[in-house]
Amino acid sequence: MSTLREATRAYYAGDKQEAVSGLMSAAQSGHPAAQWKLGRMFASGDGVAEDDLKAFEFFNQLVASHGTDAPSSPDAPFVANAFVEIGSYYLKGISNSAVTPNVDRAREIFSYAASYFGDAVAQLQLGKMYLEGLGGDQDPRQAARWFQLAARKGQVDAQYHLGQMLVNGDQIDPNPVLGLMWLTVALKHADLSRGDEAAIRQAHEEAFSLASLDERRKAIALAEQWLADNRALYASPNANMLAVTEQASAVGQ
Repeated sequence: MSTLREATRAYYAGDKQEAVSGLMSAAQSGHPAAQWKLGRMFASGDGVAEDDLKAFEFFNQLVASHGTDAPSSPDAPFVANAFVEIGSYYLKGISNSAVTPNVDRAREIFSYAASYFGDAVAQLQLGKMYLEGLGGDQDPRQAARWFQLAARKGQVDAQYHLGQMLVNGDQIDPNPVLGLMWLTVALKHADLSRGDEAAIRQAHEEAFSLASLDERRKAIALAEQWLADNRALYASPNANMLAVTEQASAVGQ
């Protein structure tokens, strides 16, 4: 823990070389947060040369040792996110490596992280795969189910996808009021999304223009109530997996 604390301080002080050295030491001792952080650093080239295979290996070490830890454990957010990262690598593969695209494997991994850990990003990715029929049968109703689970956790992209499905009636029963509600909620926090903020805004504007005055009023009221009831999702990094990076910064402090 002391090594991890020092590495964390070095990282936020801008001394990435010292941070990597400390994180490597902590990772070799099996510390989940260090393994996760190194995976993220190699994935993005943050203070190290970008190397997806090394990132994959650190994420793999983490899930191999802690993949069955309790979902309530302090390290669960790191483990769950590592599963998501691995699943994402299997979706596209890693050039010049043995990690080749395998959508079946990706779907299995997202399913585990979504079901066991209740990870919102995994639920979003699983919903997309069901919607597109990747790695298995196409099932819009299952897609909507997973989008809804993630949406209720504050996952903005899931709120956007669910809203669109409900507004358009994409192979599910249309519900323009609930659809516009979710698009309104998504637009409120679109800056948290890694996706396309402009796409969320456009979808909201289109749904709003098509809705009747009564539907607009009902949707806005529902959105305002939902946002009021769920402020903690956006205020607490522990409750919102979009903020998992911020969780890491607090480790050992």
